[in-house]
Amino acid sequence: MVSTVKYTLPARFYHTLGKHSERIALTMIGGESLKYGELHLRIMALIAFLEKLGVKPGNTVAILSAGMPNWGVTYYAITFMGAIAVPILPDFHQDEVRNILEHSEAKAIIFSEGQQSKVTSVPAGLCPIRIKIEDFTVKGSQAGDPVFELSARPVSEYDVKEDDLASIIYTSGTTGKSKGVMLTHRNICFNAEKSGCVQEILETDRFLSVLPLSHTYENTIGLVLPMSKGAGIWYLGKVPTPSVLLPALQLVKPTIMLTVPIIIEKIFRNRIEPAFKKNIFLHTAIRIPLTRKILNVAAGKKLMQTFGGELRFFGIGGAKLNHTVEKFLIEAKFPYAIGYGLTETAPLLAGFNPHNARLQSTGPSIEDIELIIQNPDKKTGEGEIWARGPNVMKGYFKEPGLTADVITPDGWFKTGDLGIFDKDGYLYIKGRLKNTIIGKGGENIHPEDIESIINNFSHVVDSLVILQQERLVALVHFNREEIEERYSQLKYDISNYVEHKIDELQAELLHYVNARVNKFSQVQRIVIQEYPFEKTPTQKIKRYLYI
Repeated sequence: MVSTVKYTLPARFYHTLGKHSERIALTMIGGESLKYGELHLRIMALIAFLEKLGVKPGNTVAILSAGMPNWGVTYYAITFMGAIAVPILPDFHQDEVRNILEHSEAKAIIFSEGQQSKVTSVPAGLCPIRIKIEDFTVKGSQAGDPVFELSARPVSEYDVKEDDLASIIYTSGTTGKSKGVMLTHRNICFNAEKSGCVQEILETDRFLSVLPLSHTYENTIGLVLPMSKGAGIWYLGKVPTPSVLLPALQLVKPTIMLTVPIIIEKIFRNRIEPAFKKNIFLHTAIRIPLTRKILNVAAGKKLMQTFGGELRFFGIGGAKLNHTVEKFLIEAKFPYAIGYGLTETAPLLAGFNPHNARLQSTGPSIEDIELIIQNPDKKTGEGEIWARGPNVMKGYFKEPGLTADVITPDGWFKTGDLGIFDKDGYLYIKGRLKNTIIGKGGENIHPEDIESIINNFSHVVDSLVILQQERLVALVHFNREEIEERYSQLKYDISNYVEHKIDELQAELLHYVNARVNKFSQVQRIVIQEYPFEKTPTQKIKRYLYI
């Protein structure tokens, strides 16, 4: 059924407000909780406050904060009045924050206390209006300056159009030449609606938010989508470490969560896999397919209880899920789902729900979005994934040349990802086009495929396969603490023993991986990566730093 509600954030919100004003909208665990009606009043009050401070339609307003109810208040207030939200990832360095504020020409920034030092380091001439998100007080305000009042109401009425800019999201702030993705109200609201076709969202659903709202994945699917359905969202207020997350899961008993692979992979590596390995009987039984499936179902039930027992959708996106972990989730009947998308597509392009999982696939394209494989290889069927639909960005802010490079005149967006479709239309991502290594015989080598094998090896945390002097080299980061803990009962000098053990693992790994890849993908050397790889907020390794 086609929605008759306009594809704008205010239109979608008011449609929900009319039905669910008394339902819980946003909650901070251990803190305040806002019903939809209360949320609306706070949004209106913030619009009135921003008006007094001189913010007008078309101005850019940055948000630099961890997830909390006032993040949603801020985002909606900015976009409802026709201004443009510029969400900044809390993990960005202060230099990256400054680059984004300068490039976006932000008139104001609304930030949390934990991010204050980054804002303070920005020169006074940049971004003159600075507001604390916790209570909407202006930093450095003087007597007589405007103050936030919950009873205040906007002076102006705003007519936001579907093709108006709603947000500029920076995919990277690591260089002086930042790249800001311009997303319209239509881009975001259309994608939220179609994401809801992958998995039905109920007004009774409880979302537990663990990812940064400044990432389009959490922004569109973890905020705008549930807000359009009358569902409730809970925020941790802290980094999702096990000591924070586990009690929250039992308290909220979420029905829906959005995550990146590393969360479930850590749980598998640290809790599930060791439980099988430490018991001799289980360690043997897990190798037999029939008994493995029985054991995995039992483990899956325990895992469900860990997540509160009421989970019905555990979305995973942002990076590829480990093959072994996904196979366990399928056999454990855990309600996981996979999605594929990019910031430039607001974000979702393909996905499946827990009822139609397919190992290592990202699912079929979502409703009313076209996906094609451009110039597929005649042998493998692989080619670059192109996308077209109302969710494709308007372009890169102030970068018409870069925009023209990735969006064709007839509206196709070049994702830069390589993929294939199976006979049922399920998409499989093979890697990034720019990461592909050309072998001596002209073969296409996808380092991600080799890395997924390496990452299944004992004690490996992460790996990166690169080309050095025409040879494939794997940079591998081993978990030293895990090795120390495993062998701490031995009477050896543990430090020397760990070094010796890593040397052994290094040699074993080379044989392990080369026995599982084709001839032209064979790794010539394993290099120990002493320190953790630097990663993006979605936990992808920043490859360019190591090539």
